[in-house]
Amino acid sequence: MLPVGVQNRDSPRSWCFLYHPSMLFVLSMFVRMLARLLASGRSETRTQELEIVVLRHQLRVLRRKTRRPKLRALDRMLLSVSSRALPRERWASFMVTPATLLRWHRELVRKKWTYGRAAGPGRPPIDPEIRELIVRLARENPRWGAVRIQGELRKLGISVGATTIRMLLRRTGLGPAPRRTGPSWSEFLRAQAAGIVATDFFTVETIWLRTLYVLVFIELGTRRIFLSSSTDRPGSAWVTQQARNLSMDLEDRSWSVRFLIRDRDSKFSSSFDEVFRSEGTRVIVTPIRAPNANAYAERVIGTLRSECLDRMLIFGPPHLDRVLRDYAAHYNLRRPHRSLGLAVPVPAAPGPGHVPTDPRHVGRTDVLGGLIHEYEALAA
Repeated sequence: MLPVGVQNRDSPRSWCFLYHPSMLFVLSMFVRMLARLLASGRSETRTQELEIVVLRHQLRVLRRKTRRPKLRALDRMLLSVSSRALPRERWASFMVTPATLLRWHRELVRKKWTYGRAAGPGRPPIDPEIRELIVRLARENPRWGAVRIQGELRKLGISVGATTIRMLLRRTGLGPAPRRTGPSWSEFLRAQAAGIVATDFFTVETIWLRTLYVLVFIELGTRRIFLSSSTDRPGSAWVTQQARNLSMDLEDRSWSVRFLIRDRDSKFSSSFDEVFRSEGTRVIVTPIRAPNANAYAERVIGTLRSECLDRMLIFGPPHLDRVLRDYAAHYNLRRPHRSLGLAVPVPAAPGPGHVPTDPRHVGRTDVLGGLIHEYEALAA
């Protein structure tokens, strides 16, 4: 049964319990008590006491039906201060527990004795222009430490402590000088790109749910790719043979491969590495769970999937080998690359020069059944 005053008004029997004899007796006694209380004297004190009784009852009703309200800082301060003035036997009128009131009061006391930091002696803040100059010197001279930068500033008539310079470099992410020496991994790859080849495996699921493995090689300097034939059993002999095939393809290069980057896949055998070491190539194994260390191979695999493999069904190894052969020819001979200034990895023989093409004489060649389109100028 719902409490008094909150019954369902749509129910015809919602208010019938009020007319029960016992309820009528209780109500009549309550009305007589209020009448005598008011008749004894309509003073302001009597009115306030009755108002307090009504407010307390309404508070109990609200507690039954509403969620806990969100109190602001002013509400907490008022309740905690009132709890110190009101006797503990009267704390039942508060809408929070006594432990909460005491905790709020302790917070007020703690804030009272917590003073703000007054402006006193200490290191003055560095001028923003001097801060920018320190960062500039650190970036332009990676081998300079804090003391070295301090000496350069002193020559310019600027006095800054070495500890201050060191703290500023750490906040800006430059760190101490020994950690800023030498190129980063990306800078190393760009500087040595002409002699670096990256490799990685990727898998292709056929229409019959057969997993095929392919090994891809990419020259970082030219962005030229080499794709192996597919297999469902990439053993040591197969992987070693792919290394030999790549070595034969690179024999006509005017430069030699200095580094080969690969991950820690167990399919790369020792004989695979030995093929490259015999050619004077150093094999660099990436750290554990660090795909960004082999980002070039990962990126070309993603491009190959998005532009080709994810848009067609593969029936078997012969079909996959034919598709990869056609795509590799398009990738190396006809596809522009942003990293090469929109040039192709293997440019054609130089012609008489750039001649504007008439837009009406542009032909299209379909690759992989029209999945990829290539455009070239037609003879007028």
